[in-house]
Formats: sequence, C-alpha cells, structure tokens
Amino acid sequence: MDDALKSIANIAASGLRAQAERLKIVSENVANAESTGTTPGSDPYRRKTISFGTMVDQATGAAEVKVTDIGQDPGNFRIRYDPGNPAANAQGYVKLPNVNPILEMSNMREASRSYEANINMLESGRKMEQQIVDLLK
Repeated sequence: MDDALKSIANIAASGLRAQAERLKIVSENVANAESTGTTPGSDPYRRKTISFGTMVDQATGAAEVKVTDIGQDPGNFRIRYDPGNPAANAQGYVKLPNVNPILEMSNMREASRSYEANINMLESGRKMEQQIVDLLK
C-alpha cells in the first residue's frame, strides 16, 4: 500500500513541476508581449511554447508528467505603425511579439487549475495515508 501512496505523491509532484514550468513560460510571454527589437527592423521577442509527455518511473511503474520541449511559436509577428520607435523600419513599422495576451491568460488560468488539482491529489494521498495509520493503531 505504501508504494501506491508513494506513486500518488510522485505523480502529483511531477504534475506540479510541469505546471510550474508552464506558468513560468506563460509569465515570460506576458511580460514580453509589447517588447520590440532593439534595432530598426529587428525581430522582437518570439512567444515560447511548452510541450509535455509522460515518463514511467522505474521504481513505481507510475506514469509521470515531464516537460519534453520548450520551443518557439513560428507564427507571424504583429506589426504597428510607430515611426518614432527606435526599432521602426524605413516605412515606420515596428515588429511586435507574436504573443496574444488573451491566449496567455487562458493558458495561465488552465495551468493554475491543473496545479491546484495536483495539490488536491497530493492532499488526498496524505489523508489516505493518515487513515491507514489510524486504522493500524
């Protein structure tokens, strides 16, 4: 029974780590949503993406979540007319990151809920463990 409770804790912990990394990536995207390049016509910040996969824990046989890739979104940059900006090209247009703040906030909310679900699973595992200890007394 101890192995099952350890598996629950390991699975929840892997989910917490994965969602924490996701929140970090989303926060970085939001923080750079309006940044521009530093020289005329240069590319601005490119939105980061994160991918997850499963990894089997050899000790417990449980499938855990892991970050498999942190990549970049190949989507087009936004463009805004701002001739006074130092990063503006000869026509006065500035490239802005391909970050959609609404999408990022949605991702942040989903990651927060997943993080919360993993905490609840961890707490349930602890409660079950305590119930077992109480039964064995």
